[in-house]
Amino acid sequence: MLKMLTFFQGLPGQQPVSGAPDFPRSPQKLPSTSEAESEASMSEASSEDLVPPLEAEVAPDRDEEEAGKKKKKSKGLATMFSVFTKGRKKKGQPSSAETEGESECSPPPPGQLPTVEELKVDLERGRLEAAGPLLALELELQEAAAAGRASGEELVRRQSKVEALYALLRDQVLGLLRRPLEAAPERLRQALAVLAEQERQDREAAAAGPPGCPGLAATRPRGWLQLWRDGVAQAAAERLGGRPAADAEGRTEAERAFLHMGRTMKEDLEAVVERLKPLFPADFHVVAAYAESYHAHFAAQLAALTQFELCPRDTYMLLVWVQNLYPNDILNSPKLAPELQGVRLGTLLPPTQIRLLEATFLSNEVASVRELTARALELESNRWTQDVAPQRLDARCHSELAIDIIQIISQGHAKAESITLDLGTQIKPLLLVELATFLRSYQRAFDEFLERCRQLRNYRANVIANINNCLSFRTSVEQRWQTPPDLRSSLLSPLNELKSHGFDTLLQSLFGGLKPLFKRFTQTRWAAPQQTLEEIISAVAERMPEFSELQDCFREELLEVVHLHLVKEYIARLCKRRLVLKTAEQQQQLAGHVQANAQLIQQFCTQNGSPATWLHHALPTLAEIIRLQDPSAIKIEVATYATWYPDFSKGHLSAILAIKGNLSSSDAKSIRSILDINTGAHEPSKALFSLIKVG
Repeated sequence: MLKMLTFFQGLPGQQPVSGAPDFPRSPQKLPSTSEAESEASMSEASSEDLVPPLEAEVAPDRDEEEAGKKKKKSKGLATMFSVFTKGRKKKGQPSSAETEGESECSPPPPGQLPTVEELKVDLERGRLEAAGPLLALELELQEAAAAGRASGEELVRRQSKVEALYALLRDQVLGLLRRPLEAAPERLRQALAVLAEQERQDREAAAAGPPGCPGLAATRPRGWLQLWRDGVAQAAAERLGGRPAADAEGRTEAERAFLHMGRTMKEDLEAVVERLKPLFPADFHVVAAYAESYHAHFAAQLAALTQFELCPRDTYMLLVWVQNLYPNDILNSPKLAPELQGVRLGTLLPPTQIRLLEATFLSNEVASVRELTARALELESNRWTQDVAPQRLDARCHSELAIDIIQIISQGHAKAESITLDLGTQIKPLLLVELATFLRSYQRAFDEFLERCRQLRNYRANVIANINNCLSFRTSVEQRWQTPPDLRSSLLSPLNELKSHGFDTLLQSLFGGLKPLFKRFTQTRWAAPQQTLEEIISAVAERMPEFSELQDCFREELLEVVHLHLVKEYIARLCKRRLVLKTAEQQQQLAGHVQANAQLIQQFCTQNGSPATWLHHALPTLAEIIRLQDPSAIKIEVATYATWYPDFSKGHLSAILAIKGNLSSSDAKSIRSILDINTGAHEPSKALFSLIKVG
């Protein structure tokens, strides 16, 4: 029954725990009849006016015994007793041992039945052995009526005595069966045997049909078996309807009530299986009788609850019981499942009602997730604007926002799955849509922070913390939630934008400081490109420690941005058309510088973690185009280059060819025409030349 306790801990205000105990034993007893019915039935069986003719016929030596009997009768039957709770034997009720020890009626002579008075005394003493002679007395009366050996008045008088004795026997038998676990096994078997015989007599009477015996009122079927079943139903209502004990767990009244009913039903049915089934006749179907009665009361309580407007918490609780805990943890528990296989209990609520409740739950849960994520974002953005420094975790700037949001989404999904796996499947896309909406709001809030809070002391640290947040979100989207491609794109797009804007903010001052150094290439007409590039690399290296608090994967991505910026700015300077070299030697010298610079950029960026291998061909191939003199060879290089960088345009090619002052216009035109051929890219391309403007 672990889930029967732990499912409440996922509710708002509950703290999760690693496990929970099984149901504690309920302190309440399980009554099987009301006080009014018990006292009424006893009064019917033992009142003086029930059998008035008997008093005149009682032997004198029984007066003292009758006085003792009346004293006991005055106490009446105990009310509100339980069939599941062992209790002390009531005063005045004989145990099987005491019954056997008391003086019994003298056996009648051969062929002679005990008198009505003797049977009355025996039954009042709880001697169920009197059931046999009583049945014989009934049959004798029927024979007398059939043979016409008695007058109508005599038949009525004798039948009234027999029925009074049956009332005593009925109360003795049903009294034992109302609290079967308190009775000695042998005495319980006696009561069951009497009940079984009466049921057989009822069937025979029903088979014989009318008109019955002349002069006698119809007394069968007596329906004792149905009275027993009615008592079981009443016991179930009293057991399950008991007031649950208050607890300190913060549960609602409805939660406590259903937890009480669930644990009580499970414990009671297990007691029936273990202790009553071995004693009851198989055709009584004792397990089914109790299970059906408990199920009916449980279902009635749920049906009554659905008539009211339920809060989200109670809607969830009700569905968990109907769809999960009741069928799985109670009916399919190890002890009960084999016993209930042939019992058709059905669901606690009709399927249409369940569908309506599930729709309400989905709506409630999505609204709750929307509210919780919005509140989490508001709290987090307030920390940024209040210049609160982010946490440091493993020397990285850390924010709890991603953890909080992922937990909110995951808990919503887990709640649905705790009802049924199918409901978990239904809610998943709804929650992911809410996540996408949240991420767009997150990106907008972050952009606003970037724009308005540059002067804050912890500005850069909070920028890094929010970039690091993207890792948890991205991992969940790509690996944990297995989202379809279209939805994955809508989830990752705000994260990519947030990360990109964060990188731009972190690198803005660095790139601004590099701009005059790159200008030096054209200002000096590439006189000392090696020295200029070394100064650029040195400036970048000095700023690298600023990015150490990024997660490793984002530090690598940021280094790729730096790598791209260095290559892009270098190419942009080559495309300025301010350098025209007329001799092959000059072109080869420049190509050598570009090749050496390309190697320095690649070495520095790779050592610092840049994964941008796609940039490795950018500068060396341009150097080769500058070096080559044969137009056909240049065409081959250009064609190859275009496969690596599809955004390499004729304008960019013209700017590079302009460096080759000895190249004719016709050759330049022929080389440019190569780009008219669609050679196809090797990989999905990233932007390089589209970031470079040419005149």
